[in-house]
Amino acid sequence: MKRALYLLSGGLSGFFIVLIMLIILAQIIGRMFGFIVPSAGDFSGYALAASTFFGLAYTFREGGHIRVNLAIQRLPRAIQQPLESIVLTLALILLCFCSYYCAYMVWESYDFEEVTHGYIPIPLWIPQVPLALGMGAFTLAVLDSLLDNIRGITPHFKQREGEDASPEKVQATDTHKSTLTNNQEGV
Repeated sequence: MKRALYLLSGGLSGFFIVLIMLIILAQIIGRMFGFIVPSAGDFSGYALAASTFFGLAYTFREGGHIRVNLAIQRLPRAIQQPLESIVLTLALILLCFCSYYCAYMVWESYDFEEVTHGYIPIPLWIPQVPLALGMGAFTLAVLDSLLDNIRGITPHFKQREGEDASPEKVQATDTHKSTLTNNQEGV
């Protein structure tokens, strides 16, 4: 179920990138034949925001977010896990705050019946919904990783990043790499 949520989030992100391409392509072709695509820039911007926010959970789960962990990966495993839990807890608190206010922004736009500016005015809450949904999915992904870390399971993003690098594992990897290099030189 969780995997399906993350895949759906990533798939929707990809869909909106394709939508941006189609809107821009229609605009290019329209210019060649002398017509314009109304609000193409606006809709491309909304699709870009949707793609960005839907991509957050999937990218986090797949280990694609940039994490600065030069110090933490060199610490012993006994210290890494609690420190990782603290960082994930802080991230979860921040994401809960952001998710709440994204959802509140959508509700407020709906309640005040705000519309977008441009050739085609549409209710503002419609392009804001993907932001709230994407942020909610990202919050769930961080919560999922925090729970895994607390249980002693290596979080999925660390498995995908290949950063499960305790000093013993780094040394074993370095030894393995030097063995491969020596074998290749002999060939």
